[in-house]
Amino acid sequence: MKVGLIAHDTKKKLMQNFCIAYRSILTKHELYATGTTGRLIEEATNLNVHKYLAGHLGGEQQLVAAIEQNEIDLVIFLRDPQTPKSHEPDVFKVGTVCDIHNIPMATNLATAELLVKALDRGDLEWRDMYR
Repeated sequence: MKVGLIAHDTKKKLMQNFCIAYRSILTKHELYATGTTGRLIEEATNLNVHKYLAGHLGGEQQLVAAIEQNEIDLVIFLRDPQTPKSHEPDVFKVGTVCDIHNIPMATNLATAELLVKALDRGDLEWRDMYR
């Protein structure tokens, strides 16, 4: 499965810790991330991450385009609703295309954990019929 990973600036450390905790699951899948988030994940976990541009430089749009092309099966977007910044990726854009294309998306740690465990159990294999 292809997993998209995005994190607002204040959630990047949380994303690193999430990927460390679930490294054994994530290593079995293809990971895609906006530039800075991807680099930080690689540094913390030694996982291979396909990196788009930084979110504010177009990485978010690249990920959205991949979702629209049915190239992403799951998105984890750890967002900070309390301190959003104009240069950070827009959860509404990503969420909208995930909804349109029936892509599961987590926006917080609790849901991210549920989805990654479902991924490990094979609960998302139904995505294969969409490709």
